[in-house]
Amino acid sequence: MLCFNQLAFAQTRTREGGENQEEGKEPQRGGLIDDSTKMVYGPTTTLYFQEKNLRFNKMEKTPLDTGLTGFHNFEPVFHSGHKYQGLANIGSAAKPVYYTLPGLIGATSGFSVYDLYYHSPDSMLYFDTKSPYTKLEAFFGGGNRNMLNVAFARNVNPRWNIGFNFNTIKARKTLNPNARDDNMVEQTSYSLHTNYRSKDEKYFLLANFSRMHHNVFESGGIIPETVDSTSLYFTYEDSKVWLSNSEATDIRQDYHLYHQYNILEEWQVYHVFDKKKQGLSFFSDLTTNDSVYFNYFGLPRMINEDSTYNYHHFSEVRNEAGFKGDFGPVYYNAFVKFRTGTFSSPNFESDYKFNEVYIGGALRGEINDQWSFEADGEYLIPSGYRINGYFHSPFLDVSYTKASYKPTAMQEMYRGNHYSWTNSFSNIGVDQIKGVIKADFTKISVRPSLTINRVNNYVYFDENQEATQADGGAFMVIPGVTADFTFWEKLRWQSEVIYTAITGDAADVFRIPDLYARSRLFFDGPMFDEHLYIQFGIEGRYKSSYNAEAYMPATQQFYLQNEFDVYAYPVLDAFVDLRINRTRVLFRYNHLNGGFMQRQGYFVTPYYTGLKGSLDLGISWYFFD
Repeated sequence: MLCFNQLAFAQTRTREGGENQEEGKEPQRGGLIDDSTKMVYGPTTTLYFQEKNLRFNKMEKTPLDTGLTGFHNFEPVFHSGHKYQGLANIGSAAKPVYYTLPGLIGATSGFSVYDLYYHSPDSMLYFDTKSPYTKLEAFFGGGNRNMLNVAFARNVNPRWNIGFNFNTIKARKTLNPNARDDNMVEQTSYSLHTNYRSKDEKYFLLANFSRMHHNVFESGGIIPETVDSTSLYFTYEDSKVWLSNSEATDIRQDYHLYHQYNILEEWQVYHVFDKKKQGLSFFSDLTTNDSVYFNYFGLPRMINEDSTYNYHHFSEVRNEAGFKGDFGPVYYNAFVKFRTGTFSSPNFESDYKFNEVYIGGALRGEINDQWSFEADGEYLIPSGYRINGYFHSPFLDVSYTKASYKPTAMQEMYRGNHYSWTNSFSNIGVDQIKGVIKADFTKISVRPSLTINRVNNYVYFDENQEATQADGGAFMVIPGVTADFTFWEKLRWQSEVIYTAITGDAADVFRIPDLYARSRLFFDGPMFDEHLYIQFGIEGRYKSSYNAEAYMPATQQFYLQNEFDVYAYPVLDAFVDLRINRTRVLFRYNHLNGGFMQRQGYFVTPYYTGLKGSLDLGISWYFFD
């Protein structure tokens, strides 16, 4: 036990119980043999990496994270720092609060409100383990909002590793549940992964398979008081909601392969293969009271009077081939990529099909571990491109992106029971500059930042819940600052503040709060001769009032609205995070200030109230045998 304790606490941490390993340093692998010649395994003998580490020749393997900072924010929206706008439940529809550059400049499905809960191939972790490794995580949110995560990996031999992930979400309705197991969200997802290198280390292979089945039993939000005078906003379980017989489903399945061969010591060729499909459906029984919701918006019934069943399917196959290598301190890469895919629906007269050819490349120059520059780009023939440039130093990080990308497939073509459109939109153009000044010292870290976006021809969903392209552009200036202070060795204060100013002809199509702030004050340190690590404190968040986008379940899209003010309201949570050996435990009380404010509660999206006061529990175990 003493050996295990020493190993568990002998790992590198940014600060006491820090969240991540120190940037820019290769982790040191822990020893495998103790003083009694017994094999000892732990977090430092189990390392992981991502595909980008291998592809971009920055092969850094990272030990498992046993830090506590932020551990209590277990659900994805909380983990993002509430920079996603959701429906106040785990697994519910969510979108970024701030404008986000797309991952692809070519065709995408456009159904992305559940992306936050999907373990996509590009986020896959590949392992190098010296013993079988298992992670078990169970989170029990107040009101039966539950998550279970299981991860397993093991080396078949020193050059071949296999593993899997299994994840579930079962989240009871926070608004008007009819029974204990009346869930809003039910998700089951899993993935398989493997990595292999040849004996001479010239050939590397990474492969994975991912699948998600995500069901959401929609409520449509609380019925407005103007429609039903007996409907109240902050009765939670007793709220009156629009929908009780409507369900949305998102099923995804991905096959992914990356492999490379070293022709010469400084020159590799590689190939990437992807096969993806996504099936989206929405069902509503219009013979029930759910029909009132669609009548309220004055929506027609174009296919069926008695029920709504919207189904759309998106599939694609991608092949990319290229070469890469290092010429002294300079990394280089060139590639050609081909994507082909189909967006279909039983209601389409003809499918939306695409064939896309890309060429691109990248350069990276490294002066040393702390000073470097990068440039990469791709061209989608004949129209569409993205150019990125980065500069990294100990004191300043700067990036610039210029892109022209396609609207999504569902923005171009859609057929459902209540909506139908065919569009021919222009590409969306964006210029983005981001900079961060890094003033990091022993006990103080202050990082001012500035983001400037210029977006032209933006495609959005208007007040009629239909896809529309903006005339003109929007110009965003977004200054911010993050700070981390340590007082009296064990008291920490972490804060972030972001201000947003938007001008231009299309300024009104971006609904972003003027001010965003979050702060965390907590005790951080070991106790009982370092047998227990603990963090406890208070975390708060705040967004200024704004007309946040509303949500339409039938299309699974957020859209503009001008009637409902998601008013400013500070929210405080209290938390305790513990670590004993390799086990972490969390306690979090949500909405600590509920009942002490002038208003009864708060909203996260029009007609969707935020969490009421409730206690969340969670536990995470690591096993190494």
